[in-house]
Amino acid sequence: MQQTAGSTLTERMITITSQRLFVLLGLAAVLYGAAFFSLNGSVQRAAAAAGISLASLSAMLLLLRTGHRIARQKSNKAVAHFITNDSAPSFIAKEDGQIISANAAADRAFGQTKDATLTSILAERIGNPGPMLFRLQSRAAASGAAREEIVTNSGQILLAVHAIGMDGFAWRVEPQNTQAAGSLPSDSRILPMLMVGRSGAILSMNHAARQFIGIRGKSLDSLFAEQIVVPGTVMQVSTTTGNQPALIAQTDAGAGRRALYLLPPPAVGDQVPNHDWQVFQDMPIPMIKIAPDGTVQAYNKRASKLIGVVLEEGAHLSALMEGLGRSITDWLSDTLAGRLIQKSEFLRLTRGDCEAFVQVTLNRIEEDGSPALIAVLHDATELKSLEAQFVQSQKMQAIGQLAGGVAHDFNNLLTAISGHCDLLLLRHDQGDSDYSDLVQINQNANRAAALVGQLLAFSRKQTLRPETLDMRDTLADLTHLLNRLVGEKVTLTLSHDPVLEPIRADKRQLEQVLMNLVVNARDAMPSGGEIRIITECTTLQTPLRRDQVTVPAGQYVTIKVSDDGLGIASDKLQKVFEPFFTTKRTGEGTGLGLSTAYGIIKQSGGYIFVDSSEGVGTCFTLYFPVLTQSTQITTPKVNEKASLVGPAPNGGVILLVEDEAPVRAFASRALRLRGYTVLEAENAEAALATLEDKDLKIDVFVTDVVMPGMDGPSWVRQALIARPDVRVVFVSGYAEDSLGEAQKKIPNSVFLPKPFSLSDLTETVNKQLH
Repeated sequence: MQQTAGSTLTERMITITSQRLFVLLGLAAVLYGAAFFSLNGSVQRAAAAAGISLASLSAMLLLLRTGHRIARQKSNKAVAHFITNDSAPSFIAKEDGQIISANAAADRAFGQTKDATLTSILAERIGNPGPMLFRLQSRAAASGAAREEIVTNSGQILLAVHAIGMDGFAWRVEPQNTQAAGSLPSDSRILPMLMVGRSGAILSMNHAARQFIGIRGKSLDSLFAEQIVVPGTVMQVSTTTGNQPALIAQTDAGAGRRALYLLPPPAVGDQVPNHDWQVFQDMPIPMIKIAPDGTVQAYNKRASKLIGVVLEEGAHLSALMEGLGRSITDWLSDTLAGRLIQKSEFLRLTRGDCEAFVQVTLNRIEEDGSPALIAVLHDATELKSLEAQFVQSQKMQAIGQLAGGVAHDFNNLLTAISGHCDLLLLRHDQGDSDYSDLVQINQNANRAAALVGQLLAFSRKQTLRPETLDMRDTLADLTHLLNRLVGEKVTLTLSHDPVLEPIRADKRQLEQVLMNLVVNARDAMPSGGEIRIITECTTLQTPLRRDQVTVPAGQYVTIKVSDDGLGIASDKLQKVFEPFFTTKRTGEGTGLGLSTAYGIIKQSGGYIFVDSSEGVGTCFTLYFPVLTQSTQITTPKVNEKASLVGPAPNGGVILLVEDEAPVRAFASRALRLRGYTVLEAENAEAALATLEDKDLKIDVFVTDVVMPGMDGPSWVRQALIARPDVRVVFVSGYAEDSLGEAQKKIPNSVFLPKPFSLSDLTETVNKQLH
């Protein structure tokens, strides 16, 4: 290793340029002249010594440089002599790619190579060879040699390079097969084709493309005047004879590549003989020839495969596609008249075996003096599916945000209404004439709270209390209520897997989901029938993909609720989980049942799917991940005695922070009735100002989470710095998840969702104090 480093340093020293040698010699002369004219003896001797040293060094370097040049020339001559009779094209080139010499095989294969570079002569065979040559040369400079197999437009070659000295390289181009461009079949039906990479660089061109364009193009920008290449349209292609029109067709070639075909342009006035349509039969682009009245005159194999068996000569285009938004005949007429030149449209195919979309571009031609249309098709099923999925997710997200925001505001109102109603009920006994009216207000406030809970469930912003559940026990507890719900005309049948694994979910919310599904099944069978609830363990070996959702592989507990009812129409099936969508008559349903079920199941980590056929029935399938033993979480039991313990004899001091005045008024009165001392603040800033009194002792903070200015967790963290022992009760109209990681970092804190009753508030505060 040391020897290599030393030789490299020597080579660098002897390859010093002539200009630098002259500088050294000039500096030596200056020093020698300074010594001659200097009056100081010591300075004179030092300058003379330095000048002589530099002159000697320059002479030595000059000799070494001359010897190195002679040795390099001998080495190059030896290598050139060695490659002279090589049957493969070989070159000797400088580091910058300038060719020094080439053998006879290279001259025969590439023509005159004098004063040429490797990049220029290989550009005829390889698209953009510069980066590839640099990569090979760098490897050869580091290890002495490098080689790589490369696919060109004339076959496969083995390109090898060897380092010669410090700045010379020997290159060898060895063909791996004998196929050349001239050996391609001279068939006029071979269409010009360009293979294009992600960045628009032309990776390769076939023989027909090279003949059409006349040169080897490097990028699409150099061939097309327009910046964007649009498949299915006629574009101007830059050739050596000027701009030429061509109809652009495109196919995916994998790995980010695409194949562009340059087809004969179907321009107005062209006469296209019938037999020439056979040229398009083997085209990789679906194409249809259409008469002015919309009937199919001809089509190729790809079009038949895309559209299906309904595609045949004589069929009308409107029988094959739909969804234009206007008459297809009018669309064809506008195109023939030149009012919609080459405008693409997305249409849905009418084939019944699957849902498919196509992008259709029409081009006008003339055949025997009569106008016709060429339709270039592109499969747009995946694009439209992604678009539909994106639109649906955006719509559901927008509705969810709206529902969550509305629910939050309603929870504040309902907290004030139900809270003040509780205060009134404390002052009236059952014999009072106003008592029944207050009870009605309280009951309807609770009904409104349940409706708001459904909105929060859909938006997945409700507070869940998950626990480990065995579905057999859950359904056993629920069977009596379900039998009362379905009535006498409908039979409820339950079937359980003998080995059913546990799941983790909110039992109350899961019961609500099952009741919604059973009630819907009952309403779908007005004349009676059977509702079946089947639970079983299912193992997915591979991910399940359906309804634009992917269920990961794993073990699941599935719950199926099926009926023999009227079924759901296919056009309405995708909307059943949308809020306020219902197939029932006005007054029979709110349209929130299934959307609530959807939100609860998604928030619980599960999945829900629906299958239905009109006149046959409907089946809802729920997937819940199995709870493994290692992840089972025991839910701590509530200490019943704690809820019955009253406040301390001297009460406690509560700092209540709530921006909604009605809620703050109710909460403060409720706490004072239980013997607490309550300090009120309308925002976080006012609460911190109150705490500036160091002599003030606070036992519990009761604070809203979302407020104007500083939010609840932020001001509480700041206050706990000086008062670390104070306990905290967070209240919010949103779910507990809205706190995120903030509450976990605050010790001795609990969450109380709105709307809460008088007893809910006082018991929660009491538990925090004791």
